[in-house]
Amino acid sequence: MDSAERKALKALAHKLDPVVHIGAKGLTEEVLVEIDRALNAHELIKVRAASLDREQRDNAFDHICARTGAEQVQHIGKIFVLFRKKNDE
Repeated sequence: MDSAERKALKALAHKLDPVVHIGAKGLTEEVLVEIDRALNAHELIKVRAASLDREQRDNAFDHICARTGAEQVQHIGKIFVLFRKKNDE
């Protein structure tokens, strides 16, 4: 993803609310499944990771992208913005 695409996605994501929240149990398999479902439905989503510290959030963001095939758009504080193009099957 180039910088122009990333900038456009950030602008679109600005008005979005987080659709998945990572709770006290952290990044569980169930949370990853829910993130995958949300990406299938919306392509562009926000994830809130309020219960994780800074290092855990960085690791979680990388892990989410690796597991779901999503691209990192933005990571500000406790909010992740993810994008994955829908399959047109």
